Amino acid sequence: MIYNWLKNNLFKPLSKQCLLCLSSTQNEHLICGDCENNLTRNVHSCVICAIPLHTADSKNTLICGKCQQQRPFYNTSIVPFIYASPLKQFIAGLKFHNNLFYTSALAYIFTRSFNRSRSQLPECIIPVPLHKQRLRERGFNQALELSRIISKQLNVPIDNSLCHRVKATPFQSGFDAKERARNMKNAFIINTHHSYKHVAIFDDVVTTGTTANELAKQLKISGVEMIEVWAIARTENKNT
Repeated sequence: MIYNWLKNNLFKPLSKQCLLCLSSTQNEHLICGDCENNLTRNVHSCVICAIPLHTADSKNTLICGKCQQQRPFYNTSIVPFIYASPLKQFIAGLKFHNNLFYTSALAYIFTRSFNRSRSQLPECIIPVPLHKQRLRERGFNQALELSRIISKQLNVPIDNSLCHRVKATPFQSGFDAKERARNMKNAFIINTHHSYKHVAIFDDVVTTGTTANELAKQLKISGVEMIEVWAIARTENKNT
């Protein structure tokens, strides 16, 4: 963990320049206002799973066909961006190249897109846990690192000990929705008794929603009534 921190901070940009256009920026999140405005937003999406629906009908509640046929265990999703360049490169740089300085920019744009009153916020944020083998390989859990910043910005506590990943699943990229569901079955357990009724599961990206749904299933069994899925970006994968 210390090695990863040193490696990333040694290469962290020393000047306050936007990570995208290299223009000077006064914020600590290293992304300027113009570049933030040019990010691909997930404007019209299913209110449950957040898959983009490509419709301009914003007057009615939008629910995709799959969620109409079979509701997931979670209730709603907040995923403000599409998984496309440059966020795709930011997230890949964080997860696979240990560029932890991207966490600030990613967390910042998430909370800037967040529009909730205090009374509507969940009781806690639950970062999607990594299996101990994956955590050992990567050195950190990107969902937890992002959640730390978002927790402070929204004043919502993190519970990183409630859920545990007991199944070492392969990387899910390349698998379709059915294969992902098989891989994720019984991947999580709830460690302790709790009194939560409203929580948010946090992950960096939602692809098919399988991971969040399996974790939400265990949370519902444990007594949670309202489960939100929070993430930075949503893929446009139609196999959800």
